[in-house]
Amino acid sequence: MKNLIVILIASLSIIMSGCTSKEINDALNTAGQLLNQSGNSSIAPTQMEAASGIKEALSNGVTKGTQALSKPDGFFKNLAIKLLMPPEAQKVEKTLRDMGMNKLVDDAIMSMNRAAEDASSKALPIFKNAITTMSITDAINIIKGPNDACTSYLKNKTTEQLKTAFNPVVKASLDKVGATKYWNDVFSTYNKIPMVNKVNPDLTDYVTTKAIDGVFVQIKNEEANIRNNPVARTTELLKKVFGWASANKK
Repeated sequence: MKNLIVILIASLSIIMSGCTSKEINDALNTAGQLLNQSGNSSIAPTQMEAASGIKEALSNGVTKGTQALSKPDGFFKNLAIKLLMPPEAQKVEKTLRDMGMNKLVDDAIMSMNRAAEDASSKALPIFKNAITTMSITDAINIIKGPNDACTSYLKNKTTEQLKTAFNPVVKASLDKVGATKYWNDVFSTYNKIPMVNKVNPDLTDYVTTKAIDGVFVQIKNEEANIRNNPVARTTELLKKVFGWASANKK
């Protein structure tokens, strides 16, 4: 900021030495505008602006996150969130693969990811409804928080509600893509093997949990992008709120 002022003063001195009064006034007006623009990030947003900015950022993150995940391969080709066999079923997977039943296991894994992708498209209204309940105090705390403060708030406040609301959607999606059949085929085949301990984890609960986790990963990435990348702040409100937060970060 100090460097900008020095440059402007020096430039004005040179300009004014051979300019008309109108040109001098125009130069002064331009300098004033530049100074005001450069100082915007130091102007703290009002409480209402902070609340609105945080809600807008969350809404953007939720929208982009769920849209990305609900596309084909949104989960399946994203190694950070791809659904694999749960830990208690990994022995089942290894045993069946060792017996040459790769396709059976692959079909089960694919169908779980397809169910998560399908269910993700239904999650957006649930998340957006949760965002509207955020208080001004929460927003002020979040804006001063770390890069994932928005996501952490949303996760802490809504996870249990999301599970309750998301579970039937996931179940319907699992049936829709045939995941239940593939899952039953895998464990029915495994459980028929002599001398093995029978295993059959709760498919709906597992996919519900992993799908919600995946959505939060996407939201966290979007939040970090808005906080750290000025180009991602696509509205004046986001520029003001997160520009100030970035400039005043401890």
